[in-house]
Amino acid sequence: METIKEDSFILVYRDRRKKWLVRPVDTPKLHTHLGILDCAALVGQTFGIAANTTMNDTVYVLKPTLEDIVMKFARRTQVIYPKDLAMIVMRCGIHSGSRVFEAGTGSGAATATFAYMVAPEGRVYSYDVNPTFQDVARKNLEKFGLMGSITLRGRDAKEGIEETDLDAALIDMGDPWELVRNVKGALAPSGMMAAICPTMNQAERLTERMKEEGFVTIETIEILMRNLEARVGMTRPSQFMVAHTCYVTFGRKTV
Repeated sequence: METIKEDSFILVYRDRRKKWLVRPVDTPKLHTHLGILDCAALVGQTFGIAANTTMNDTVYVLKPTLEDIVMKFARRTQVIYPKDLAMIVMRCGIHSGSRVFEAGTGSGAATATFAYMVAPEGRVYSYDVNPTFQDVARKNLEKFGLMGSITLRGRDAKEGIEETDLDAALIDMGDPWELVRNVKGALAPSGMMAAICPTMNQAERLTERMKEEGFVTIETIEILMRNLEARVGMTRPSQFMVAHTCYVTFGRKTV
């Protein structure tokens, strides 16, 4: 069984809306409205245990998943939600050893997800023209030990993509159609491209450009996620729902 170390990230969980991601070395005492949790005393314990705060409120100490980590990223931009990231990883076939391009680092949520999937032999190449965004992303990625599989480039991918023969690409920019030709040149034959669009008009324009550039299997999807409040005899949909976050357009390169 894996035990908690001083530099281990732990998810302190009370319920879906009350959870904290900390490390004992940084937060020996976690102060919450539920009382104070002695995180330093958790070192050497196993993940999954229950612990009491100073107000005798019970919380659970869990090992964080990739979703927990990504959703706790410091952000200067809107992150891509896990429901969308999961589909992108699946559709694009991203796996250990893959080489992935990303245009628009943002806060690093997609970058982190791809790095987690391609490690240890693969590589993620992420471009962003905004140094502030990349600085935030770098800190997020370094904090969680993911930079080993990532190359950050502070440049505009519209001016050219250094890498070639890539397995997959993600465009997360306001005008993704402007990058389709460059991405096609960087992808390996049959490589998959995905692009994030907030609006239908953007997805329409992107699709037309992809057709012009010879992409096939072009498809745009929207993923809605609804939680259920599951209780014996009273199960019903939750009043809160992660509805529209973006449209995701996919296509494959042909030669």
